[in-house]
Amino acid sequence: MSRQILTKGSQTIIGMVHCLPLPGTSGFDGDYQKILDRAVQDAVTLERAGVDAVIVENMGDTPFAALLDKAQLAALTAAAVRVREAVKIPVGIDAAFNDCEASLSIAGISGADFIRVPVFVDTVLFTDGIIYPCARKCMNFRKEMGLEHVKILADVQVKHATMLNSQITVEMSAKDAASNGADAIIVTGAVIGMETPIDMLKRVQNVVKIPVLAGSGVNHNNIHEQLQIADGCIIGSSLKKDGILTNPIDYDLVREVVEAL
Repeated sequence: MSRQILTKGSQTIIGMVHCLPLPGTSGFDGDYQKILDRAVQDAVTLERAGVDAVIVENMGDTPFAALLDKAQLAALTAAAVRVREAVKIPVGIDAAFNDCEASLSIAGISGADFIRVPVFVDTVLFTDGIIYPCARKCMNFRKEMGLEHVKILADVQVKHATMLNSQITVEMSAKDAASNGADAIIVTGAVIGMETPIDMLKRVQNVVKIPVLAGSGVNHNNIHEQLQIADGCIIGSSLKKDGILTNPIDYDLVREVVEAL
């Protein structure tokens, strides 16, 4: 790496590699090779346009489940390996809505550098039911697999989910995530594409010493403002033409974001 990323004040830009629907899901069209080719294409485009890292995610697998099934696990592993071979920048993994063991397993076999864990310390209601926090399972499995070098990027009060206990503040969630071993905190808006509230970023920054990332709604218009507060950002939908998630990454849109910062 030419510079330190995922550190305080680093202004890290992470681009999303949204995999096409994987086998075993309702959107899968039967073309296995197209999944791998698109993942590599998007990762290479992101690297060429100047992002600092990428995350490989099975974003096309709606409706989402909390965990991957076997066919998804095989396909996401293959995509991650291909991406890791194709780029020199750090690679992360985000499996299903909260499959930390799958993410870590894929990271181990592919050589990925970090994982994203959407429900690390919270208890949330999701379209697949109630999801309970996985911090203990995640940290123990990381140790068991000898993957302590793989960083944990933990969401707090994640988008597309509702906290079962609304009295828990984002500060409480952030402090819990940090104390339970997270290497960075991700703060999002309520849904994909919704700007992460500046106030929430400030509130989390005030209570943790680890990096804080803006996890949704970052684009060329707001990245400078967002990264005056956040230490980095994760960008996906704004890098696709017309914001359509199934479209490939658009090089010019990525350059707009990078140059705006």
